[in-house]
Amino acid sequence: MRRFSLWLRGKPLISDSMLALLLLTIDVLAVGDADNKIAYLVLGVLLVLPIIFRRTHPRPAALALVLLSIAASVTHWAAEDPSEHPALLGLGVMLYTLVAYVGRREGLWYLGALLFEGVIAHLLVGKPEGADIPFTALFYALCWTLAEFVGARHAYDNEVAARLAVADYDRERQAHDAVAAERTRIARELHDVVAHAVSVMIVQADGARFALRQDPEIAEKALGTIASTGRDALRELRRTVELLRIEHAPEQLPQHGTAGIAKVVQMMRDTGLDVSLQLSGELDTVTPEVSLGIHRIVQESLTNTLRHAGPDPRAAVRIERGATEVVVAIVDSGGVPTARTPATCAEVRPVRITAPASVIPGSGLGLVGMRERIAVLGGTLTVGRDDHGGWAVHAVIPLDRTTAE
Repeated sequence: MRRFSLWLRGKPLISDSMLALLLLTIDVLAVGDADNKIAYLVLGVLLVLPIIFRRTHPRPAALALVLLSIAASVTHWAAEDPSEHPALLGLGVMLYTLVAYVGRREGLWYLGALLFEGVIAHLLVGKPEGADIPFTALFYALCWTLAEFVGARHAYDNEVAARLAVADYDRERQAHDAVAAERTRIARELHDVVAHAVSVMIVQADGARFALRQDPEIAEKALGTIASTGRDALRELRRTVELLRIEHAPEQLPQHGTAGIAKVVQMMRDTGLDVSLQLSGELDTVTPEVSLGIHRIVQESLTNTLRHAGPDPRAAVRIERGATEVVVAIVDSGGVPTARTPATCAEVRPVRITAPASVIPGSGLGLVGMRERIAVLGGTLTVGRDDHGGWAVHAVIPLDRTTAE
């Protein structure tokens, strides 16, 4: 039964047709009091027809029902037939429909039309009589009151449905944003792992090819570096993929620390890059997220130096942990060979951007990845030329948002 009622709720024409049929049945049962039964039945059928369309076309149906009620009064007056139509109960049903589904203003207009129709009926056929007027008024008042309750319920249901729709949209949008953020994180991690290793391997392979005939010892060393870099990259890639498969495991992020940074610097030195390193503060006690961010920034910056800083590249790395932040600074020779001494850690300082990111040499996915990583950590990243023409990367990572002291 409940399933049938739910099915009828979405089909107003069917349920209203059943109501009209019920009113017609009651009207037919009262046909015995009519003098002209055929005219009575025809008028009874016409009176219930607007009930069928009371919810799909409420305004036209209400107007038609009022006009038919007036026509019934005129017909009875002309034929001097005292019989009444029980189907006129549909007038109250229509009042309920207008107030509940359309609005109070339309209900008031309809109530005025009923008052006008009642005056005409009273003048023509004497119906309703004086004693019936209070009962008629009470009937319409009950219809109005019931409509108010039902209308309030409909308004509440519509509001709940609207809120559920908004909640569903927000949930879908958040799910989409989460998927996009996860894809970005995966792409950033894989780029940091693969790009660094491949860049080192390409440089070493080119060097080994040129030194193969003239200096086999250097070529053999380069090939060893390629093999070692490949193994480290494969191991790092496996660890990254394993972490990405775990839904919630932030504590399992790789804690690179000072040992990991020193290993990256030493690997770059083995490729021929002149790198100096300066560390200060308790860097091994920062959170895994900050530690990984520092490691990736150093790794990506030195990889870019190896790619673009010319035939005799030099770089200086300074990492300093303060009370509230970690400062990471990397400066290289910038691809401009000069006679000045190699860069030192003292020369690494905050730099200003001298060109938009779209025209910065080498500002590809690596630089974008660094910016995204720093943004996630709530820090700032500055890149550009330093005062000596070298290329510098300066990152500041706050500790208050990411490190539990």
